[in-house]
Amino acid sequence: MAEPVELPSRIGILPFRNKVLLPGAIIRIRCTSPSSVKLVEQELWQREEKGLIGILPVRDAAETLSVGSMLTQGTDLGSSKNQTGLSDSHKLDGKSQQEPIHWHTRGVAARALHLSRGVEKPSGRVTYTVVLEGLCRFSVLELSTKGTYSTARISPLDMTKAEMERVEQDPDFIALSRQFKVTAMELISVLEQKQKTGGRTKVLLETVPLHKLADIFVASFEISFEEQLSMLDAVDVKVRLLKATELVDRHLQSIRVAEKITKKVEGQLSKSQKEYLLRQQMRAIKEELGDNDDEDDDVAGLERKMQSAGMPPNVWKHAQRELRRLKKMQPQQPGYNSSRVYLELLADLPWQTSSEEVEMDLKAAKERLDSDHYGLEKVKQRIIEYLAVRKLKPDARGPVLCFVGPPGVGKTSLASSIAAALGRKFVRISLGGVKDEADIRGHRRTYIGSMPGRLIDGLKKVAVCNPVMLLDEIDKTGSDVRGDPASALLEVLDPEQNKTFNDHYLNVPYDLSKVIFVATANRAQPIPPPLLDRMEVIELPGYTPEEKLRIAMRHLIPRVLDQHGLNSEYLKVPEAIVKVIIERYTREAGVRNLERNLAALARAAAVRVAEQEQDRDRDRVALNKDVQQISSPLLESRLAEGGGVEMEVIPMAMGVNNHEISSAFRRVIMSPLIVDDEMLEKVLGPPKYDDKETAERVSTPGVCVGLVWTSFGGEVQFVEATSMVGKGDLHLTGQLGDVIKESAQIALTWVRARAAELNLGCAQGEGNLLEGRDIHIHFPAGAVPKDGPSAGVTLVTSLVSLFSRRRVRSDTAMTGEITLRGLVLPVGGIKDKVLAAHRNGLKRVILPERNLKDLVEVPPAVLASMEWVVSCCRYYLQREWKMCWNMLSKVGAPGDNIPNYDIIF
Repeated sequence: MAEPVELPSRIGILPFRNKVLLPGAIIRIRCTSPSSVKLVEQELWQREEKGLIGILPVRDAAETLSVGSMLTQGTDLGSSKNQTGLSDSHKLDGKSQQEPIHWHTRGVAARALHLSRGVEKPSGRVTYTVVLEGLCRFSVLELSTKGTYSTARISPLDMTKAEMERVEQDPDFIALSRQFKVTAMELISVLEQKQKTGGRTKVLLETVPLHKLADIFVASFEISFEEQLSMLDAVDVKVRLLKATELVDRHLQSIRVAEKITKKVEGQLSKSQKEYLLRQQMRAIKEELGDNDDEDDDVAGLERKMQSAGMPPNVWKHAQRELRRLKKMQPQQPGYNSSRVYLELLADLPWQTSSEEVEMDLKAAKERLDSDHYGLEKVKQRIIEYLAVRKLKPDARGPVLCFVGPPGVGKTSLASSIAAALGRKFVRISLGGVKDEADIRGHRRTYIGSMPGRLIDGLKKVAVCNPVMLLDEIDKTGSDVRGDPASALLEVLDPEQNKTFNDHYLNVPYDLSKVIFVATANRAQPIPPPLLDRMEVIELPGYTPEEKLRIAMRHLIPRVLDQHGLNSEYLKVPEAIVKVIIERYTREAGVRNLERNLAALARAAAVRVAEQEQDRDRDRVALNKDVQQISSPLLESRLAEGGGVEMEVIPMAMGVNNHEISSAFRRVIMSPLIVDDEMLEKVLGPPKYDDKETAERVSTPGVCVGLVWTSFGGEVQFVEATSMVGKGDLHLTGQLGDVIKESAQIALTWVRARAAELNLGCAQGEGNLLEGRDIHIHFPAGAVPKDGPSAGVTLVTSLVSLFSRRRVRSDTAMTGEITLRGLVLPVGGIKDKVLAAHRNGLKRVILPERNLKDLVEVPPAVLASMEWVVSCCRYYLQREWKMCWNMLSKVGAPGDNIPNYDIIF
């Protein structure tokens, strides 16, 4: 190490961006750019142990030079990754290929201690990993960057052995050496105590010359680039030793300050607070530096956000306690992120922020409901009443409205109309398929991945505390081992409890009393009774064909045309065709299938319009070419003959462009497509339903028509009964539930008990109806599950028809529960069932006597078009029947007198 190094007159240069290699230091670099790879290959790889390269510091042109002198050169430096030891890395990026570089005038010659070659996959690029040792300083006399890599003509700067011997006799140098050794020995002692290492470093002080030892010590410190350049430029040994002594002393003082801070912090902490050591060290460092500026601190910003959130006093006290806990934690700790996310949720929740309600205009609200929804008079009247109460008493606790009805009748859109009428924000929460109570109440924060419930999350999204919140499909919730969401909703929908709703994740009470809750469901039966008791059920049974026709003409057809890029100038759907679609292609309570069929017609029209426009564009291009070829020669000949060219000026309005002219021309030449029966059958196929279905199926004894209620509205259900030789057994098919099976057994028992009274079998000399034969009852559509008691009357009628060999009228449908004594009990869903009979073209309905009051909800037009038959027991009171029929007559029932009705039992 003490032997002088012989340097060549010209040497290959490897640039170091913003970094310096000092003599005696060892670094590891990875060369990947073409220039650096070529330099290592020619100067080191091929020359083996004799190779030397020059390490020259460089700086970007944008950097301000403050130390030493620089040469400005534009060169292709490529990229390299330099590491001091094993961890410190330095990279030359591609920006140097375009920007000029400032080369330092002094560098260090280095030799390779270790050299390895590699090939990157899949590019096949050759790379080199080199371990270099700095040897001596040199000065750049001339720099050349014209070759594959940079080279320089250099001269050595280190002193000769004779010059060094003279310097060592200098008293100033001796004093500096003594001071450097004392400081260096003190630093080594401190480091050895701290790192528990041996005395290997002390050997360097005795074996290595001081002027080289100074470079080795400084190279191990983390100092700035300017200080590194200053150390490189210190050619004078005394200057170099003085700078090294200052740096070593500064490093020693920083270690002592750190130890002082550590002792101070450890003395303040108890054994239970050891985990906060790093945070306390950071605070102590800030106190030592006098830096207490938290303006850019994220935690401080979060605290300011929390202060402006308007939390209640009890919540703010809880949030402050959580914030103090967060400040004591390091970002690397496991619970830091979860605690921070929790505080951000508290800051984002609308504790007091509310949307200002517009001045209530009941007339405008009614007009909006009428424009958005056709029919549903009872529902719209209830909404107007609700809004009127809100206008008179804004802070009134209104009931929770629950719209129950089949799909496609407008339940969700009614909720959005309420929000628009009130001027509030609208948020929809879907509860379909929810089986976890945590979806309502949230997860506890002890679990990984915990989050708030859907209600709190919805309030965070709308950012107001008084939105209209729609709980959609509330009847589709389930329950399992994770809890019962319906039970969790009891607190939400109870105005006496939701003032202090407790979300498990939030863990503080939140006031939900300002939220207007609206629920929707297809059926009310699956909703638990306690939850149903907290809501006001408003039934939306479905639409009559007349209402569907008006809805299609006012709402569906314009919306479908707009969705398909059409208008009434391209496609027209007459009312007669819409009636055919309603009667022959759809039999539903809502209007979704009707809208789908109209969309199919619009798609067919879109194909025709697109094809015609394509053909017309092609013809227009050909026409323009012909006009250009014909008109120009004609004009030229007229001008040549000297004739005048008469021109007619056509005035045009401002703003009219070629696109508008072509659009007007297109409207003139294109006639609208009018849907007819031929197009209807071509697009939608043959009709799915007709009026002959019931007559064809009810053509033999033992078959009758019943009315059932489903989640999709009322439906018509056929019941078929037949007998065969057997042992008197009863067979039931059609995927039936236990209740409907019991109804069939009750019906058969009742008919057998009254066989003589009804002249069944006895007239033919048979003592037992089932003697020598079995009875088989089948409910068609066997893939659909069926259950419920309302098929009792239908089963009795089917068996009486079978045994009496008399056919049932094909225009008659019936419903009602039968008891073993022959009583007919009321059933639910009367309006849906009556509308289903009306949709299927049935003119006569048999109802239980106690369901006559439910006919008030049936539209008057449907009442007037049908005949009603009452099924009851033998001891029916005429007074009750008269009262019920008088009620019906007020809503347009045919006749004011009591009609003739059949007592069938």
